[in-house]
Amino acid sequence: MLYAAVATGSFRRYATYRVATAAGVFTNTVFGFIVAYSYTALWDQRPHLGGYDLPQALTFAWTGQALLAATSMMGGGGIAELQDRIRTGDIAVDLHRPADLQLWWLAADLGRAVLQLAGRGIVPLAVGACFFELALPEAPLTWLLFLASAILAVVVSFGLRYLVALTSFWLLDGAGLSMITGLAATFFSGMVLPLPVFPDALAHAAQLLPWAALLQVPADVLLGARTGAGALRGLLLQAGWAVALLALGRLVQSYATRKVVVNGG
Repeated sequence: MLYAAVATGSFRRYATYRVATAAGVFTNTVFGFIVAYSYTALWDQRPHLGGYDLPQALTFAWTGQALLAATSMMGGGGIAELQDRIRTGDIAVDLHRPADLQLWWLAADLGRAVLQLAGRGIVPLAVGACFFELALPEAPLTWLLFLASAILAVVVSFGLRYLVALTSFWLLDGAGLSMITGLAATFFSGMVLPLPVFPDALAHAAQLLPWAALLQVPADVLLGARTGAGALRGLLLQAGWAVALLALGRLVQSYATRKVVVNGG
């Protein structure tokens, strides 16, 4: 119940920033139009590029905008606050709480992600469906699988960002590493272009990396490009990376907190 309360509190906290949420919805929608028109021009020249027809490509573009804030692909989210607490030494207070540090921040991030998915996810996708022909599924099961995939995408993203945040125990300022990993996530998640568009060897390698779990897998589930066993393999890939990254994060956390020096004391 503690972590459920943390998640609920995080949801309410981010829900209070209505102007920021509205600005984010507007930004994602505008970028959705920019990417959609770029995809339209590209697919007019190269029909069925990467195995997608134009409606599928446009759906992929708008799905990326729907998941961008929820998964914090470019870094940030609530984990930026954790980096600041490590830098200032306030992490010492967190370590003395009767709660697991990793689970606390995971619960907070899930609460934030639900709010972002509801606000900056549904609205841009709905706007895109009004102005473009999208290949959205009709089967409720596909939507449920997509929701499960989106949740796993958030957990994988948290695992990556949590590891970056923990490096602040040694680097003190993890802004540079956050920027590098954000760029990697943007490229290898499929946000720039769907991964099957890449050259064969790079495409196959990229789809095995954890960043593919942030967008490529959920988008393919929504598009029906992954069905049956393919959808199951995609979800298992996401779950595998989620478990591996959380386990690695716990190991690094254990090593980092063996000895904590706060403000030179």
